[in-house]
Amino acid sequence: MEIVLRCSSSLLFLCFIFYADPVADLLDQWGVFQARLFRESCVFHRGNYVKDLSRLGRELRNVIIVDNSPASYIFHPENAVSFDC
Repeated sequence: MEIVLRCSSSLLFLCFIFYADPVADLLDQWGVFQARLFRESCVFHRGNYVKDLSRLGRELRNVIIVDNSPASYIFHPENAVSFDC
């Protein structure tokens, strides 16, 4: 994972403030993420916080969302990798 992150422009986008910093610290143990984005960077849409990748200024073909909530990637489902907790 470290090699992949160092060879790309990597952002970490977490929404739940309760665990965001500890999870970010765990995932970024190599210090390679260029930015950490949290709930305030989401768009509130129909009662859900949505990660709007078009606001990041990046090529969407180079961006993925890994999330367990389909509502969080409703704007960009083709960029999503879903998982169950």
